[in-house]
Amino acid sequence: MQIITSTQNKRIKERAKLLKKKDRDKTGYFLVEGSHMIQEALQAQVLDELYVAEGSTLSIDFPQIVCTQPVINRLSHQQSDAKYIGVCHKVNHTKKDIKRVLLLDDVQDPGNVGTIFRTAYSFGYDKIFLSKHCADVYNPKTIQSTQGSLFHLDFAYVDLMETIKNLQKQNIRIFGSALHKDSQNLQDIVVPETFGIVLGHEGHGICDDILNLCDQLVHIEMEQFESLNVAVAAAILCYEMRYNK
Repeated sequence: MQIITSTQNKRIKERAKLLKKKDRDKTGYFLVEGSHMIQEALQAQVLDELYVAEGSTLSIDFPQIVCTQPVINRLSHQQSDAKYIGVCHKVNHTKKDIKRVLLLDDVQDPGNVGTIFRTAYSFGYDKIFLSKHCADVYNPKTIQSTQGSLFHLDFAYVDLMETIKNLQKQNIRIFGSALHKDSQNLQDIVVPETFGIVLGHEGHGICDDILNLCDQLVHIEMEQFESLNVAVAAAILCYEMRYNK
């Protein structure tokens, strides 16, 4: 069995570029790490190449390229030794029949974006719309935080204002999560069958222009701190508005 032993191998150097957003955008490819993410990518039929550290095995029906540990580590964003690296292709999402959506207004942290994806998929939301200044969904930290949900959940980077207007034309009511004098307690909200929830930037929340477009503002009632981490707030809102209507 041939083993890639050099970190200067031409193919490895090209794949390592995918750790950078500009190269992911240019090529349409991205990297995933770990056995769970590899299996999710294979199930979603987006896995194109699989690199495995020498001495490791992965029991899946897919060609495996064996590499020495330094070679595998060159493809990894983690500090510790990686074992499995997959190269995947991006997929264009076109789902149109949507009832429950999330809209992210400049959410910056990759871990927050990834966790929101995992939450939305877990609670049966149909799609996530992201403003163009949100964290990159294909950032390695975002991908890891999604736990594979990005392979199964529709999403798109959009002009958020135009998207909200279009959703409203489809009779999808838009709720903005905000600590605002006009916002209502979550427990008092009447949730329709079709709706969207807007979540904002970790520091300054939803921008004023987007707030003014929302049909209704909502806040999570709390006894101590005023606000929650955006991913935690997303989980509470997604669950309550999905199941406790």
